[in-house]
Amino acid sequence: MRMYDLISKKRNGGELSEAEIKFMIEGYVDGSIPDYQMSAMLMAIYFNGMTDAETLTMTMAVAHSGDMVDLSGIEGIKVDKHSTGGVGDKTTLIIAPIVAACGVKVAKMSGRGLGHTGGTVDKMESIPNMQTSLSQEEFFKVVNTTGLSVIGQSGNLAPADKKLYALRDVTATVDSIPLIAVSIMSKKLAAGNDCILLDIKTGSGAFMKTLDDATKLAQKMVAIGENAGKKTVALITDMDIPLGHNIGNSLEVIEAVKTLRGEGPADLTEVCLNLAANMLYLAGKGDIEKCKEMVKEVIANGKALERLIAMVEAQGGDSSVIKDTENFAKAPYSLDIKAEKTGYIKAMDTEMCGIASSMLGAGRETKDSEIDFSAGIILHKKVGDYINEGDTIATMYASKEELFAAAKAKYMNSLTISDEKPEEQPLIFARVTKDSVEKF
Repeated sequence: MRMYDLISKKRNGGELSEAEIKFMIEGYVDGSIPDYQMSAMLMAIYFNGMTDAETLTMTMAVAHSGDMVDLSGIEGIKVDKHSTGGVGDKTTLIIAPIVAACGVKVAKMSGRGLGHTGGTVDKMESIPNMQTSLSQEEFFKVVNTTGLSVIGQSGNLAPADKKLYALRDVTATVDSIPLIAVSIMSKKLAAGNDCILLDIKTGSGAFMKTLDDATKLAQKMVAIGENAGKKTVALITDMDIPLGHNIGNSLEVIEAVKTLRGEGPADLTEVCLNLAANMLYLAGKGDIEKCKEMVKEVIANGKALERLIAMVEAQGGDSSVIKDTENFAKAPYSLDIKAEKTGYIKAMDTEMCGIASSMLGAGRETKDSEIDFSAGIILHKKVGDYINEGDTIATMYASKEELFAAAKAKYMNSLTISDEKPEEQPLIFARVTKDSVEKF
């Protein structure tokens, strides 16, 4: 078998066999297939796509290129959630404790932020002394005793994906739906959970800018999960506006705690209600409406917040900042952003809002960048709100005053002000299962 022949076959629109895909992935990982040949293959896939069978085979090959986590040491059904990333997306810190409080285990490996999107692990590390790197024994113990644990990705998980992503990043083949599906689902399958909920973001702050592309990606990923024997559902949610009001690591943890107290912003609360209910549905806790009632109950009685506190303490974190968020370290400098004209906020370029927060120190420009956990933005006004010239529409936080000017300019450029009130958009566009696409 020659890589040259496989490239030619895919270039001409052919379907690669299971043996050919395994040969390709194994050869790329062991170095016998060079970057230039894999680059040609990725471009052929970019233009010609992949069948569901090809996508599943490639996903499994990438997943099996490294460690396959065995979660059998954790009692009960384990449910995972993956978000394709966004701005203000602190949902994991809310829904994982909710689901755990309802009696379903959450053993989750999360990532760090890069570019304009935030990472759950970075947010957790804004909690003093919080450990996000645990041994397997420690990880299992935390989940079995508290019902949940969220840690960083560790070990040799899907090494083929790391190599492929680095190559896609420099060959303009990142935005290929089958390749995105392979990348995400290979790591989800390697992580060993029984059920997978996918939160596919769409809009200006998301990787999938259009609902059509988000739906195609959701269908591809659900098919992979189901064909691999995992109960899988996807929700397509809005990322045309930042989620909630707070952008930045400790600021987002503070807002997550408020939401678990039943005091969170309406949009964040609604999205988390639906995500958590679908996780419970996958675990067999009942239909969606029954699961929503369970979610509301554990927020109202405080049990969800108790689960978050228990996890923080079990992973060495200082839970005093969760019990009273005023204990979080505060940025030494703040700047109120004033409206420059009167009218309705018609649109916010969410990616630009995320970049503005990163410019204040809340995100990474490279994987080695240091994060300022206290930096970020609180949005006082969002799309649909009427503002008068001079109103405070946002507050920025940073450890250096000189960071404000550029970040303010970026944020102000993200806004579109209009005389007409914009139409309200849904927070959840669709629910995708193996059998249907239900649009809302």
